[in-house]
Formats: sequence, structure tokens, C-alpha cells
Amino acid sequence: MFRSRAKEEKAQVADKAPVTDSKQPRNPQAPKGRPTPKRSEAQAQRRSVASTPTTRKDAAKRQREERRVQMEKQRQALAGGDERYLPARDKGPVRKFARDYVDARLNVAEFFLPMAVIILALSLVKVTALQNIALLLWLVVIVLIVLDSALSGFRLRKRLSERFAGQNTKGAVAYALMRSLQVRRFRLPKPQVKRGERP
Repeated sequence: MFRSRAKEEKAQVADKAPVTDSKQPRNPQAPKGRPTPKRSEAQAQRRSVASTPTTRKDAAKRQREERRVQMEKQRQALAGGDERYLPARDKGPVRKFARDYVDARLNVAEFFLPMAVIILALSLVKVTALQNIALLLWLVVIVLIVLDSALSGFRLRKRLSERFAGQNTKGAVAYALMRSLQVRRFRLPKPQVKRGERP
């Protein structure tokens, strides 16, 4: 008596709907309404469905695995110089040229860490003369690094403007100077040129 009219109409439509038996076999001669996929397409579709993670835990596990594989490729690229898998900061011909330019020359800055250890050891000795020598050495090393870095940066900027005219070379000089502070053996990506070899 108090049922809404919309519910009554839905009930009538449901009663009139034809009942189909889902177990009834389809006529093999009847068209199925779509082309048969190629075997390779069907297999690829099955693989993608099978490999799709069903839970958030599976998705996170797969993402971790993909990240691990990517990091391994990146580590091998840094050791071997493979451009495809290098990090974004090391990619491109401009950055490669900057690396080669730094690796080909002898930089004062790369001796900073060994010199710093020696100077620190001298400054810890309780002899006034040795402490004065250590202080003087600090000053000399810092001045030499600044002068060498300025000269190297000026020359590199000039070479970049000649070789890569019209291309974006922003940040390449700073990138090269930061690389020159590292000991050659520990630089990543590994040096691809010998000392004295012109890039």
C-alpha cells in the first residue's frame, strides 16, 4: 500500500525480462562480434593480467624490486660509463665533456683531502714551529685550490662555448669543479680518459 511507484515499476520490468540459461552452449556458427586476437596478443594479454599485482603489498614488493634493478643498472653505469642508465645529473654530452676535461688534467683540488690529513696531524703536535708550518700550509693549499679552480673553470667555460655553441651548458662548470675535488680513483662515473689525453 505504501510502496513507492518506482519500486513497483522496477519489479514489473524484472518480471518481464527474458530468463537466459548461462549453461546453454553457444552456437559455433554464430558470429562472436569481435575478431580473433593473434596468439602473441592473447599471450601478452594473459601475461599482463597474470603479472598485475592484486594487493597493495604485492604492488609495493614489485615496486621495490623494480627500484632495486634500476639502482643496480645505475651502479653498473657509473662504474662503466654507460650513458643509458646514468643518473640525470651525469647524462648528456655536455656533462661527459666536463667529466673528461677534469679527468684529463692534474687538479690541485684532488689532493685537498690527503693534504688536509697531513696538515691536521702537524697541527696536533705540541710544537709551535710545526703548528705554524701547518697554518702556513693551510693557507698555501687553499690559495692554490682557488687559483687552479678559477683557471680550470675559465678554460672549461671557453671550451664548452666553442664545442657546444647554442646548447644549454648551465651547471656544467660547477659540476666539473665539484668532480675535481674528488680523488681521481673514487670519482663516479669512473674516468674514461687518461691524464694528459685531450677530450
